[in-house]
Amino acid sequence: MSQGSMLVARRTMLGGMTSLAVLSVAGCASYPAFSLEEAVRRLLFLSTDRAFARLLAPGGFWDDQVTRMALPEAIGNRGGVLARILTGPIVKDRLQRAFNDMAYDAAERAAPAVTDAVRTIGIRNALALLRGSDPMGATAFLHQEMGTSLVEIMVPEFGDAIRVSRDPLVGEVLSALTGVNVGGIANSLAYEADNAIFRAIGREEAAIRADPRSTNDPLLMAAFGIK
Repeated sequence: MSQGSMLVARRTMLGGMTSLAVLSVAGCASYPAFSLEEAVRRLLFLSTDRAFARLLAPGGFWDDQVTRMALPEAIGNRGGVLARILTGPIVKDRLQRAFNDMAYDAAERAAPAVTDAVRTIGIRNALALLRGSDPMGATAFLHQEMGTSLVEIMVPEFGDAIRVSRDPLVGEVLSALTGVNVGGIANSLAYEADNAIFRAIGREEAAIRADPRSTNDPLLMAAFGIK
């Protein structure tokens, strides 16, 4: 093969490799090329923004079956005195709602941490995240990478909320618990809230994947093959 032919072949190969790493908005010269990694970040930014908009609305956790938090195990599995306090589903719902309402401040504190993680996280194999079969794949990746960092942020918020709660039922329940302190309840609630937050983000991601055109975002539409 001549030197000129080898050069052409090498350029062709590099061009093919580049096409796998970079997307361009077909037919829209006014939009710049962008990387697959940027597309994943854009997907997560929008999913996170929509999720927290729902969660930080009135009743954001309690009114949504996807994000409603269960009673902490330390409370839900206790009998004896506690069973006499939680006499029926109405009382249990009231206590559960009180804890769900406490999640507002915790989620508000957690939101910037999620945004920062999306901005700075190292995204491996972006193509697989975009083209994989899991409609919540990018969210699952983000949750795995963040680990328990949101839990650590939210525990103090739940602890403070429990201590200053004016709901007499919360005070009565805490007084009846033996061997369980406020920190333990706060930790349990923080784990519940962490899972609820990522369920909410995942739901928004799945909705975007199902209808990329609704975002009016040329980057995301191109990433999911919409021209």
